[in-house]
Amino acid sequence: MAYEDDIACQQCATCGYKAVNGTYVNKIRLFAGLPDDAKRDLLARSTRSTHRRGDILVHEGDPIDSVLIVRSGRIKTFRIDPDGVEYVLDVLHDGQAIWHGMFLEDNVYHYSVGCLTRLELCSIHRTDFEAMLAKHPDAAMGLIRMVCTELDDAEEKAMMLGIRDPKRRVAQYLLLRDERCIGAEIHLGLEDIAASVGLRPETVSRAISSLSKDGLVERVGRGRLRLLDRDAIRKV
Repeated sequence: MAYEDDIACQQCATCGYKAVNGTYVNKIRLFAGLPDDAKRDLLARSTRSTHRRGDILVHEGDPIDSVLIVRSGRIKTFRIDPDGVEYVLDVLHDGQAIWHGMFLEDNVYHYSVGCLTRLELCSIHRTDFEAMLAKHPDAAMGLIRMVCTELDDAEEKAMMLGIRDPKRRVAQYLLLRDERCIGAEIHLGLEDIAASVGLRPETVSRAISSLSKDGLVERVGRGRLRLLDRDAIRKV
């Protein structure tokens, strides 16, 4: 994992997340419910790094020793089966974090993490995060709420994967991505969508073409989609 730089985030004058009380963590979903002093502690302990598209941040089996926060860009979590087929588990963007399993006894990644775009990353080491929790025990409730929210997201995705009809499955996935994406467009390549929904790229392409013909989805450009009628897509 090659860093272009590795400096404390508080030294970055152009940090896109600097907001209320001068801390970027207010816009990070994981830390949204934490007290301001806890946020400041995490900010002081965080480091920043920049990665290129295609870089692998962690490999399956690596120890989970840090919270990884996407400052800018998109990453994917994925697994590769014995036949070499890649399955995308999730796509994360600005403000989202990877930290699940960090406090488990078996605290290793059960997936790999790769960069879909150029990435600006913040990381907070496990020991520093534990020190924050020890100092701010009230912060634990905010983390519990976050876990519950993400469990709901996981259940929705599991239900989506249970849909047999390809068009319906793709429509449901696009709704889920649209709710989580920043901005009016979904920025995902055809192969990434296919790997996420367990379908062939050509099947996904046909499904999107059908949704586009129905006036529900617009192909804005290569790897860019816009939902035109969310209520109608929900009916699909």
